[in-house]
Amino acid sequence: MPMRHAYAVEIEWTGAGAEGTATYRSYTRDHVVRIDGLPDILGSADPTFRGDRTRHNPEQLLLTALAQCHMLSYLHQAASRGIVVTAYTDAATGEMETSGTGGRFTRAALHPVVTIADAAQAHDALDAHLQASRDCFIASSVAFPVLHEPTIVVEGRVVARHGAVDGTADGAGDGSVDGAAR
Repeated sequence: MPMRHAYAVEIEWTGAGAEGTATYRSYTRDHVVRIDGLPDILGSADPTFRGDRTRHNPEQLLLTALAQCHMLSYLHQAASRGIVVTAYTDAATGEMETSGTGGRFTRAALHPVVTIADAAQAHDALDAHLQASRDCFIASSVAFPVLHEPTIVVEGRVVARHGAVDGTADGAGDGSVDGAAR
């Protein structure tokens, strides 16, 4: 039987100024995201859409959620497989198209660099990304491909890399390894 989980956030728009939304330029896109018991997140729109570049925007936060979710799913996979991960970084990227007043993400790519303790586990460490991509709640919830291009490092040396893997819920993607030991 599926378990249900509930989440709650509060958003407060702080950019009304003196005129509110009297015109497109009369207000700021500034807002505060509040989650009970956590520090506030200062939000705005992307600067392209008249937002404040010193605040987080929804597009960045969506990409952040994808990268965080994959990392947490991956660390679970690694621990379950007996792979000792000693470091994990990611430089995620995303692409969005706009049309008229709307738009949508067309893809995201995660580029995790994972340092493991044992080079003999490099292939399994790469494989764990495939299962982590299937397990990620956020990636399973979006309507665009989330690619994974992981690199495995041992003692400061790249030991394995994976070609782009489509981590969408249907498991599509080639999963090819583009070079074992380097």
